[in-house]
Amino acid sequence: MLLLMRTVGLLSAILFSSTAWANCECGYTVNGTLYTDLTETDFLHIKNINESGWQPQTYTVNRETARGPYGKDASPKQITTNPLKSRYDWAGNGIRGGDAGLQITVSNPGKGGMIPMGEMGTNRSDMLYGSFRAAIKLTGQKGTCGAFFWYLNDTQEIDMEFLSSQFNQTSHPVNLVLQSQASVDAGFNAGNTNAFQSHQLPFNPSEDFNEYRFDWFSNRVDFYANGVFLKSMTGDGVPRDPGHLMLSQWSNGDPNWSGGPPAKDAVMTVSYVKGYFNSSETKRQEDWQKRCKNIKAPNATCEVPEITAPPRNNATAKTYFFSQEKNMTVNQTISGGNPNTIVSGAWSIQASMHSIITPMLLFSLVFFMDWCS
Repeated sequence: MLLLMRTVGLLSAILFSSTAWANCECGYTVNGTLYTDLTETDFLHIKNINESGWQPQTYTVNRETARGPYGKDASPKQITTNPLKSRYDWAGNGIRGGDAGLQITVSNPGKGGMIPMGEMGTNRSDMLYGSFRAAIKLTGQKGTCGAFFWYLNDTQEIDMEFLSSQFNQTSHPVNLVLQSQASVDAGFNAGNTNAFQSHQLPFNPSEDFNEYRFDWFSNRVDFYANGVFLKSMTGDGVPRDPGHLMLSQWSNGDPNWSGGPPAKDAVMTVSYVKGYFNSSETKRQEDWQKRCKNIKAPNATCEVPEITAPPRNNATAKTYFFSQEKNMTVNQTISGGNPNTIVSGAWSIQASMHSIITPMLLFSLVFFMDWCS
């Protein structure tokens, strides 16, 4: 009988242990805020854009709608992957020459009235509040607007925009924008609202890679550059509904904004994008409830590491990806990138083993008790 009691106790401890079966199964934290989902894309090691979790946009906008002397022609041809030559490197030239990463190009239209441009959007559009960051080297060619932003529609949009015509030896601003109904009412000019600020940066965005970030809450949006807080925006312009991430570089020739068109190809290069967020989808919320058995268990949540230096060389450009670590993206949808990336749209190995071992232990317990009786 004593042996039976000890066996029951041991099996109970195994079955009902509060220990997390996988790291980060309850989510990822940024400054104490928990997010259930993540998206991470390592553009330094991606060859096929279809493996990135992003979709190139295709559309045309005439000059009247574009509100400039030129129209806009968004095409996948303006988006190129340029991975590093070695999977062990994290900085340097890509296989096609020039800076490695995702290249988004704005071209001179020649005698045409449409300016070729590039734009990308995440496949997932269920992002509702979160922390989003991208490492970008902006173009030095005058006459474009480069942007990293979250988007639902023209009245719910969070922008970090860079006008290459504003970069010089003494000025290198980032334009922080919350596009809202107020900006639409102002003729699509957020500059005439209280949800716009031009913030000077202590570096030239066109000279090297830097990380740009915004943290979106229900009542505010906080903006950062290289981990340094820039500005917080509040008010009616803060989005309330789910949407997706976007990367874009464009020009419509407007002398009051993008300027241009550029005299020659203007290239904006992106080395990574990372997002930690809550999903608006019921299925994703149910998945979280299933995998997060005890939020206080050791390693059930994982803190998102902040960069300590701009991601510019082999030492600092190798930033942390949960998706490139073992068993830290349980039940997450992870896209390609570095060959070491663990692609997991299903449960982790530990979680899977849990589902297999638990019935086996229960069966053994019942059999043993029956045998002892």
